[in-house]
Amino acid sequence: MPDTTGKSRKKVVLIGPVYPFKGGISHYTGLLCRVLSERYDVSMISYSMQYPKILFRKEQRDYDNDSFKTEETEFILNTASISSILKTAKHINKLEPEFTIIQWWHPYFAPCYRILTGRLTSKVLYICHNVFPHERFPLDRFLTKLTMKRGDYFILHSSKEAEDLRSIVPDAKYRVNMHPTYSEFKRVETESGAVPVDQASVLLFFGFVRAYKGLKILIQAMSAIPEIVHLNIVGDFAGSREEYEHLITDLHLTDRISIRDGYIPDKEVGEYFERCDAVVLPYLDATQSGIAQIAFGFEKPVIATKVGGLPEVVKDGETGVLCEAGSPGALTDAIQRFYDLKKTVDFAENIRKDAPRFSWEHMADTIEDLTEHG
Repeated sequence: MPDTTGKSRKKVVLIGPVYPFKGGISHYTGLLCRVLSERYDVSMISYSMQYPKILFRKEQRDYDNDSFKTEETEFILNTASISSILKTAKHINKLEPEFTIIQWWHPYFAPCYRILTGRLTSKVLYICHNVFPHERFPLDRFLTKLTMKRGDYFILHSSKEAEDLRSIVPDAKYRVNMHPTYSEFKRVETESGAVPVDQASVLLFFGFVRAYKGLKILIQAMSAIPEIVHLNIVGDFAGSREEYEHLITDLHLTDRISIRDGYIPDKEVGEYFERCDAVVLPYLDATQSGIAQIAFGFEKPVIATKVGGLPEVVKDGETGVLCEAGSPGALTDAIQRFYDLKKTVDFAENIRKDAPRFSWEHMADTIEDLTEHG
């Protein structure tokens, strides 16, 4: 397909979840496909089955909002079917792409991608959202190394992730590119009742609730924050909600903390981000954070801990506030410091100024540079 310069565009295959699959990586893949399509002839391949129901019992798809829809996607890859994997590899080889881009975030996909890449004739570029999973298990390093050794190029979203990659592929050709910003969520002006309307100040914790995300630390920190500040917890607790509710009750915070448990449809995300003063990431461990990039998409500052790639994303005192992880006192101080800074610092303007390094165009530039120059 010729471009405006008359040159033939290189063919690229992109593999990963896209609409209607749920979640940040699905959003990421859809937006990446859009920007790459401006400079490459992109074939988008997604899953006919992403996870078996025995591993992921909840609904994996959300058809309510097609803002991230990617046209002409081929949903042909069943990650647990060898025949499907082989057929997909054959299909990709017929397309004769210059390189194939694969989204990587969990060793569950190791057998699938090990088989697939072993039969591809094109170069392979892995975009690693996490080199190793947040919740480690005995074989994760072995499975990841087995798969990554088949990669020709790698994109990482933090220096910590690059270090992890080098520990298993010492000679890897890679680039570190910050996780791009999500700006496709619907912006709204609402008083939907998500939090009491008489609350002057609102903090937001958003996303899947897992132990490593430090929500208990944030709840404990709230007990020392002025009562005018309300915390909105929005996300899927995966059955662990009761222990958090007990902590909230024990600390007498039931009037100051609201919970919305469950998956949040894309069309409702904007309500929570528009309503808050800042998004809090009290993580005990992290690689990077798609939640931070949703926040920046709404020009909302981020209060985060100094773990993983978060200090590379949040500029302390400019686009948010950083603090040490695992300490309710340190997080309390960070929140109070944020509200003090808010009186004089234009966080939204600073986020706008910092936006270029988080752009999807920058991501496309990085992929082009890596695949052309190694």
